[in-house]
Amino acid sequence: MSDENTAPDNPNTAMTYKQAGVDIDAGERLVEMIKPLAAATRRPGADAALGGFGGLFDLKAAGFSDPVLVSATDGVGTKLRLAIELGIHHTVGIDLVAMCVNDLVVQGAEPLFFLDYFATGKLAPEIAAQVVQGIAEGCRQAGCALVGGETAEMPGMYAAGDYDLAGFSVGAVERSDILPKNTIAPGDILIGLGSSGIHSNGFSLVRHILTTHGIALTAAAPFAPAVPLGEALLTPTRIYVNSCLAAIKTGGVKALAHITGGGLTENLPRILPSGLAAEIDLAAWDLPPIFSWLKQLGQIADAELLKTFNCGIGMIAVTAPDRVEETLNSFESAGEQAHVIGRLTDTKSAPQVIYRGALQDN
Repeated sequence: MSDENTAPDNPNTAMTYKQAGVDIDAGERLVEMIKPLAAATRRPGADAALGGFGGLFDLKAAGFSDPVLVSATDGVGTKLRLAIELGIHHTVGIDLVAMCVNDLVVQGAEPLFFLDYFATGKLAPEIAAQVVQGIAEGCRQAGCALVGGETAEMPGMYAAGDYDLAGFSVGAVERSDILPKNTIAPGDILIGLGSSGIHSNGFSLVRHILTTHGIALTAAAPFAPAVPLGEALLTPTRIYVNSCLAAIKTGGVKALAHITGGGLTENLPRILPSGLAAEIDLAAWDLPPIFSWLKQLGQIADAELLKTFNCGIGMIAVTAPDRVEETLNSFESAGEQAHVIGRLTDTKSAPQVIYRGALQDN
């Protein structure tokens, strides 16, 4: 005899959406739980109210006169796998926001508002609320409003306990302030801003290394013994919005590059005009211990490390030689660890990164 909980529904009885695995009431409970979180992200131009069909934003109220809108979308990648396995859900929302708003600010744009997409097989409102708690914190750090989102409960699409995230953000920049500037030239200086760790790229390789060596996420982190490894790996992506906007206002920033998937090798050329290369002095900063550990454990070559991870540099600014000190002071005053890490030079090939020296283990 079949167990009562696993027996098929009688086809001759009335059926409900909840029987099919979708609990609308749970979704409504989640909305009520996250309304205060969204309300805490209010900013000029948005009231951050949830419940409508779309989020409204008033550019005039935000103080723009000739704005160009900039949009970005991203996810957290397989870093989510670690969060789900460890049951730590309140930080990946910060990652989600960071991956979008850091991409906006490199265009010179101020992030205005953010929306999220949360998908799961069976909605657990308490877990989803923790995720949104992180999203709201990320929005607070970036100064943008959480104006809405979508929660999708899709039975059969995800394994029990799994969920996925996507984020969408819109910013604005005055037309005259769009980055990169067309004044980028040979001799310009590269300033690197320190990262908070791995950020949200390269986790498929991280997980492969851990699996190969049989290392548990609950073990003490070899590079930070007082912290469990999983928690250390989940350190949220640093949000550079406020420090970059402040530096941009000084007039010294010609371009910015967000170091995400592809590392320094692939991301820096994206902002360089034809005929320019970036020369990076790898001895200009110390490789953070987490990357030194991964490098040794995975026997990762420097070239692979630099093409996969941020290696301790999460954002790069381009400035003229006579604006270096001013730009460094601006970043440091905003709480960044800023280093001169290289310069721009002529090249006869496509924009590229040329490395000098070797990564320095901390």
